[in-house]
Amino acid sequence: MFESCADPSSLEGLSWFACYLTTGKHMAFYASFGTVLLLLAIILPAALLFGFAGATAARSRFLPLSILGKTYSAIVRGVPDIAFFLFFVIALDQAFEYIRHKIKCPDWSEPIRQGNDFVVCTAAKMPLSNSPAWVHDTYAFLVAVLTFAIVYGAFAAQVLYGAMQAVPRAQIETAEAYGMSHAQAFRRILVPQMWIYALPGLGNLWMIMVKATPLLFLLGIQDVVYWARDLGGTKQARFTDYPHGDWRMFYFGALLVFYLLLTWVSEKVLDRLTRRFSLGQATAAGEAMRKAGA
Repeated sequence: MFESCADPSSLEGLSWFACYLTTGKHMAFYASFGTVLLLLAIILPAALLFGFAGATAARSRFLPLSILGKTYSAIVRGVPDIAFFLFFVIALDQAFEYIRHKIKCPDWSEPIRQGNDFVVCTAAKMPLSNSPAWVHDTYAFLVAVLTFAIVYGAFAAQVLYGAMQAVPRAQIETAEAYGMSHAQAFRRILVPQMWIYALPGLGNLWMIMVKATPLLFLLGIQDVVYWARDLGGTKQARFTDYPHGDWRMFYFGALLVFYLLLTWVSEKVLDRLTRRFSLGQATAAGEAMRKAGA
């Protein structure tokens, strides 16, 4: 196979496609699907963590903390996602470099802000200019993960806050009447029961996050959209061994199938989680399950 691919101009039919679809760029294209799945696997718990912290803060009896939690959710939800994605990537990158600059270059005398330029010492750059390519890619991916978590954590905070409010107050009061502290009632009564109320909103948020993964392309990461556009575009014979016309429709069609399959699997998983969390709950679904069991 590899010897036959040495001279693509001599290939025809299936042999040409077999060699074309196993080029280095195509291997990177296939790997980028794993990048999307890895991103989703990381940002789901990360966004839930930010959301839970925001919702808990919003319910706090300490007024400044409550205002902070509600403000975080309101501001992020009120601004277009793409604006925050582009803003946070720059802001987080500069924040990290600023901290490293203060630690590594304490004797620096020049201002960091020089007009529109952000200037730090060479040792504070993230990543360093002489770092290998995989370090730059990993850093960009981690910044993207943190950006996704902050943005969608605000939406998760609002969903979880509403779910906490939906749990009957009488149950919390009963728990406290039996001697539980406010924190114990929150941990043992409120949190286990809120998930059934939160699941529909979290399910919608998950679908939104799935559809938002192409934004990785705007953050400088070589994701599925980047490679689909690059590989599908018209290729002239003088620039490549595998010339072809505009094939973007086929590549983006493959992305369509991928995302439809991903959302289909997600819906199946969400249905199972709904049945699991409905068990024993005083909801319509929980009551139906109780009657079916009876």
